[in-house]
Amino acid sequence: MKLAGFNFNKINVERSGELPKELKINSNIDVLNIKDVKSDFFKVKEQLVEVSFNYKINYLPDYATLELGGNIILSLEPKIARDVLAQWKEKKMPVEFKIALFNFIIRKSSVKALQLEEEMNLPYHIPFPSVKAPVDNSEEKK
Repeated sequence: MKLAGFNFNKINVERSGELPKELKINSNIDVLNIKDVKSDFFKVKEQLVEVSFNYKINYLPDYATLELGGNIILSLEPKIARDVLAQWKEKKMPVEFKIALFNFIIRKSSVKALQLEEEMNLPYHIPFPSVKAPVDNSEEKK
């Protein structure tokens, strides 16, 4: 599976209250639609499918929401594409496809979400690496 295209068509961030003492941050991905793509622009041996998605981060209780919607175009082996499209008729997806798809969405959406969180002065939804002072074990060695 290869990423052939990605775009956002919905960006919404809203802070609705004061920062609570105990903040819980949840994120969720909803796949809205999967469809076959016919294109004269892309000349590939593989089959193209378009996935519409919604990525939402909730800051609970009732502090803020961040929502990103978009489309992702994937290049798949024809057999895999047929399987994905057939299962989607029942709103299901093959597990391997779903994992790879969600990882693409998380990678792309998290970068945009971090930028919006910075602009709106919201806590980051993922932890950043940090540098800490080394532990002084000299007392133990004596």
